[in-house]
Amino acid sequence: MAIEPTTYKIASIPADGVGREVVEAGQRVLDVLAAQSGGKFAFQWDEFPWGCGYYAETGKMMADDGLDTLKGYDAIYFGAVGWENVPDHISLWGLRLNITQNFDQWANVRPVKFLPGVQSPLRKADDTELDWVVVRENSEGEYAGLGGRNLSGRGPGNEVALQTALFTEKGCERIMRFAFDLARTRTVKKVSSVTKSNAQQYGMVLWDDVFKRVALDYPDVTTESVLVDAMSAKFILHPEDLSVVVASNLNADILSDLGSALAGSLGVAASANLNPERRFPSMFEPVHGSAPDIAGKGISNPIGAIASAALMLDHFGLHEEARRVEAAIETATGGGALTRDIGGTSDTHEVTEAIVHALQNALTPA
Repeated sequence: MAIEPTTYKIASIPADGVGREVVEAGQRVLDVLAAQSGGKFAFQWDEFPWGCGYYAETGKMMADDGLDTLKGYDAIYFGAVGWENVPDHISLWGLRLNITQNFDQWANVRPVKFLPGVQSPLRKADDTELDWVVVRENSEGEYAGLGGRNLSGRGPGNEVALQTALFTEKGCERIMRFAFDLARTRTVKKVSSVTKSNAQQYGMVLWDDVFKRVALDYPDVTTESVLVDAMSAKFILHPEDLSVVVASNLNADILSDLGSALAGSLGVAASANLNPERRFPSMFEPVHGSAPDIAGKGISNPIGAIASAALMLDHFGLHEEARRVEAAIETATGGGALTRDIGGTSDTHEVTEAIVHALQNALTPA
């Protein structure tokens, strides 16, 4: 009797700019992988037209019932948000943050991967094995959305804006335990906590206190607490000391972009927005933006989106398949399939097909 394949329902939201190009590339790779599975699994893709183009037509970044619709999916595959017709804070809060906040996707995972054939601006990467991951608190902190603008009635130059960062003991503890559990799966079992608690004496001191308490439950994991400015320097001067870096929403956002730049380009950077309890679907997206300057030219880098698809495979428990995708990316870049942002001349299609070719010709999974 034939076994029915597991079909994963994926909500595809290409959104804006190069988002469509890179999401199509990721879908292509995953569909090839499914075809190779011998009927083990398949993907059902449903695309939603939300984004700045949708805003131009409706005045909204997504449909009113969009969140209810998305609840029925196993995962969300996202492209990039932002275009000149919509202020950035409206496009971001109207779509991406609307999803991450309402679906309590509180763990954002951003690996820093140094790929063969991709030249890093960091000289140490030439002869040192570097591999770390930034774990970002994704539900509160500096991006909680609390505050407001007031007193504009006093006249020009007198308006006041308050942006309040929110730190809860629960929020700090759950992201830290996530980071420690992740560290236990890695060769180097270490967690580096990042704050600016010398200057931000309430929320980030709470973060430090919770980190000290949680660390007691993980005696097998090495720890350190580092101020964000010192950690910025450490990313460049001593990256070999890093394994798992856990930080608040703003600090981890900035540090993960720095890590991706050190790996060669934001175009190769992947991310996962996870609801670890699986009460809601998780969302997977490349780190790069919508890149209006190159949108539609077919030259965007699909690697970040394809590597994000590998993170989605891990989320589904398809760990061997995820490693195969990552190995195919390395084979492609090592063979010279590089877009211009990482020093090559290949276009989006050529890089995607190089990764597909590596998948199809791999004798054994990596």
